[in-house]
Amino acid sequence: MLYKTIAKPVLFRMDPEKAHHLTIDGLSTAARIPGAMALLRGMYGVAESKELAMELWGIHFPNPIGLAAGLDKNAKAVTGFSSIGFGFMEVGTVTPKPQAGNELPRLFRLPPDLALINRMGFNNVGIDGMVENLRQTGKRRIPLAINIGKNKTTPNEKAEDDYRACIRALYEYGDFFVVNISSPNTPDLRNLQHGDDLSRLLAAVTEEMAAQQAKHSAAAKPILVKIAPDLNDDEVAYTIHTIQNSGVSGVIASNTTISREGLTHPNKGETGGLSGRPLTERSTRLIYQIYKATQGKLPIIGSGGIFSAQDAYEKIRAGASLVEVYTALIYEGPGLLQSINNGLRELMRRDGYTHISQAIGAAHRGN
Repeated sequence: MLYKTIAKPVLFRMDPEKAHHLTIDGLSTAARIPGAMALLRGMYGVAESKELAMELWGIHFPNPIGLAAGLDKNAKAVTGFSSIGFGFMEVGTVTPKPQAGNELPRLFRLPPDLALINRMGFNNVGIDGMVENLRQTGKRRIPLAINIGKNKTTPNEKAEDDYRACIRALYEYGDFFVVNISSPNTPDLRNLQHGDDLSRLLAAVTEEMAAQQAKHSAAAKPILVKIAPDLNDDEVAYTIHTIQNSGVSGVIASNTTISREGLTHPNKGETGGLSGRPLTERSTRLIYQIYKATQGKLPIIGSGGIFSAQDAYEKIRAGASLVEVYTALIYEGPGLLQSINNGLRELMRRDGYTHISQAIGAAHRGN
């Protein structure tokens, strides 16, 4: 309530990117103030429940709702986001070298459409900057995924070198990793979702993950691939077949879309990736396709247009084991997480489930 009545009106009068930085910097600063995180947990924290806690890839998730990549690009506010009810979070996308990203303005709100368009272009502090931020974060309360990408100036034929560099530098800091090959804002990046480029890239990252596991004498860490919602049916089938054969641990469906179907706000003409409510059905449909194509054997994190418990539940029923939010957090505020968790419990009980995992893929079973 405080967010919608006080914070949101102020933030929405600001330039979107300035509001973004204010939020991240504010959470980062608050983490260093004694008692501030306890206050946040008291206001927005979500108590772990046996019904929603998940075990996946040997990782314990206190609830299935995560923060998607792109909000905390540089891992500056991990402690803050860990205190408002998330069950896990992604940081990044990070690239080996720092890069400024695309020219301003590059982030746009579409309030009537409950959407955002961004063309940020992987602006980030690079792997050394993220390492320093994660060192300062110390012990974490929830699992952390690190979303990795290539620098804009790196040609696709050398992309694997960038992904390897990210894994080498950050392996000890992440609980799992996400290969981003689906942002529409880095030239030719989406071409890595197809053909020999994808096979070669995934062979390289799985090899590097194994090498780092051996080096650190650690348990194997999962690596997932994040794909676009704009693939046609044949492309989805081929991409998922390649991903499944590569030995990676799962897939995130999906990234932002370049579609502008159904938008009403004047900002619909801006170039970039669209997120939010217009992506809800598109991403759920993609999750359904992936689950069906893999017979439920490849874990899926569902992302795109989740504004309610019903949205999250439909993605879980379509085949997602976990889900992520981003744009809805901007529009609804941190109270969204309590609302989704409470609503999920009600929905699963309505359907006779005692644990949320029983709902995964239920749409394929006709129940």
